[in-house]
Parts: sequence; C-alpha cells; structure tokens
Amino acid sequence: MNVAYRGSPMKNIKVVAAIILHDNLIFATQRGYGDFKDGWEFPGGKVEPGESPQEALRWEIREELAMEIEVGELFETVEYDYPTFHLSMDCFLCKIKSGTPVLLGHAAAKWLTKEELNSVAWLPADLGLIRELYARL
Repeated sequence: MNVAYRGSPMKNIKVVAAIILHDNLIFATQRGYGDFKDGWEFPGGKVEPGESPQEALRWEIREELAMEIEVGELFETVEYDYPTFHLSMDCFLCKIKSGTPVLLGHAAAKWLTKEELNSVAWLPADLGLIRELYARL
C-alpha cells in the first residue's frame, strides 16, 4: 500500500456570519485586530461546542455590535482554505430586531448598497459570497 504523508491535518474552524439587511443596504465590518486586520467581512464569529449556528450568531452580534438580530435563512456555506487553516462559514440573512450597531470589536463599519459591495477590500473567504450576493439580491 502506498500512502503519501501530508503532515498534520489542517485545522478546521467553524464560524457563522450575519448578512444584515436593512432598507436595501448590507452591513459590512472592518476587522480591527489579528492576522486579517483591516480586511472587510460580515460580522460573526466561532461556533462553540453544543451551540447551534443561529445561537452562536445571535450571541456574537450581541457581543460585537450590541444589538439583537433575527436570524433568517441560510444564504450560503463558504468553504475556504487559508494557508494555515480551513474555514467553514455558515452565512445567514439577518434583520435587526433592536438596537443600532455599536462597534465593540471592529475598526469600522459601513452600510453598502448592492452596487457598492466591491468598494471595500473583502477578506478572501468573503469574495465568492460577494459575487453570490450581487447576483441574488
């Protein structure tokens, strides 16, 4: 039997992201920390063991933006290989239930029209999602 050695398996990270829609605008946030500092993304975070993706997303948005959201349908699951890890990101269409965004962990945020989606420097895993959003909204 001939088996190729590939070294240690790539770390898998499971996250959720909120595509927050309001008055035909889409909410984007800019990372203020870490390896991907200054990149634009949809807000969200890691899914903890025993937590549903929807629960994780509500908790992350409360923690990062101090607002309550209604988590709607799953828009897309993004699978993306960064150099040091594999990202699996469930992206949900969301609406604001209460509050307005307060940046507690991001450097900046913008409400973008569909036509403005390409006006910010999205993180690599989000690029395919941006094309899909543009096509479907």
